[in-house]
Amino acid sequence: MNTGHILVVDDEPDIRNLLKEILEDEGFEVTIAENAGDARESRRHRRPDLILLDIWMPDTDGITLLKEWSVGTTLEVPVIIMSGHGTVETAVEATRLGAYDFIEKPLSIAKILLTVQRALENASLKSENMGLRRQTQSDLKPIGSSASMEELRSNALRIAGHKTSVFISGESGTGKEVIARFIHANSSLAHGKFVNVNVAGLARENPDTELFGVEEEGKVLFGSLELANGGTLFLKDVADMDLSTQARLLSALENQAFLRIGGREPVSIDVRIVASTRKNLADLVGSGDFREDLFYHLNVLPLVVPPLRNRRDDIDDLIDHFTDSFETQEGLRRRNFSGPVRSRLKDYDWPGNIRELRNFVQRLLILGTDENIDVPEINSMLGANWEVTDDPLMPGFDLPLREAREQFEKAYLEYQLRSLDGSVSKVSERVGIERTHLYRKLRSLDIDPKRIKETSKA
Repeated sequence: MNTGHILVVDDEPDIRNLLKEILEDEGFEVTIAENAGDARESRRHRRPDLILLDIWMPDTDGITLLKEWSVGTTLEVPVIIMSGHGTVETAVEATRLGAYDFIEKPLSIAKILLTVQRALENASLKSENMGLRRQTQSDLKPIGSSASMEELRSNALRIAGHKTSVFISGESGTGKEVIARFIHANSSLAHGKFVNVNVAGLARENPDTELFGVEEEGKVLFGSLELANGGTLFLKDVADMDLSTQARLLSALENQAFLRIGGREPVSIDVRIVASTRKNLADLVGSGDFREDLFYHLNVLPLVVPPLRNRRDDIDDLIDHFTDSFETQEGLRRRNFSGPVRSRLKDYDWPGNIRELRNFVQRLLILGTDENIDVPEINSMLGANWEVTDDPLMPGFDLPLREAREQFEKAYLEYQLRSLDGSVSKVSERVGIERTHLYRKLRSLDIDPKRIKETSKA
């Protein structure tokens, strides 16, 4: 059964009604518009998953609408152009503006259905690939064969069968987002998008913009809540959400509808919320920093991700996974982890959890020169030698926390930029930081991507 919302824009009633009937028979939800004005209003009212757009209409032509809806050469949703008077120039212009395909009239229903299906599959694949790139070292299935991980996976699978809100708690670096993606992938909403919102990274000036979108001068910027419609919205670090945004989110979840910033009419949504935090949200409720009613709305199905020190048996699986990933995705040379080395790593408490282990494995592969890793090398990195090393990838433990964090972030981002030839967009995808936020972070750490790019080419 097909799913998705399709907007059909055509000034000929026979064509748009025929398309509506056929597409609805295929299982799609269809909205029709007879001109550009209706199309703008329909798109403003609800974001479609695909648009079938006629070129020639009485008020505004389809190419003009494409220009309005495109950002550069990309469109938020796939657009299939239909025309009975098409020219090569028109087809080229539509393609340049980001249209997925150009179909001439009289329409072949078989071709329309095939093109629609391929366009939606292509859009889904792009979204999935972006999500996977941002999770370069994660699997859709949480890694580990310990009893605690088996229980966690089992509980997550049971939860996935329901559309109720999920609340995932656990220390920083334990893999809460991996669990969220696992739940989404095994749910009835798996055909929809998984949209990740880092609450701590929302713009301080107007945090509601990214979540709820904006309407301004007839133009619509869709927010994360609307982009996740029909899928899953993952709210990372939800404890960092300010009280006014909490109130707005609660209203949206209770009513399954919300107003965009500057909007006039409510937008209906059908979205599952998966929230995570490393903090004790109950304590924040008690102190008045988090709304009690929102807490109870989110905390319907709770999951706790155990720290790595409580599931040391998974360390072998994680080491092998990270080694494989760094070899295939970053081209790092594989090194051998002997039995004594693995035992030493299991003795360490890993306060940074899986994230710390991942970075540690990456560091070993980058800095090591021998094929085999020995225990003294591990002790050097884990022990007292770490705090006096001059290696920029290992900030000293003798620094205040803020300075140590900034030192590591600077070294980490400079390494990523060097490995990706100074490309901020590629680094944004790899490390999972929105590009605007990443630019701000680079400026605050006094990192110049252009200089790094020039240096890497030298």
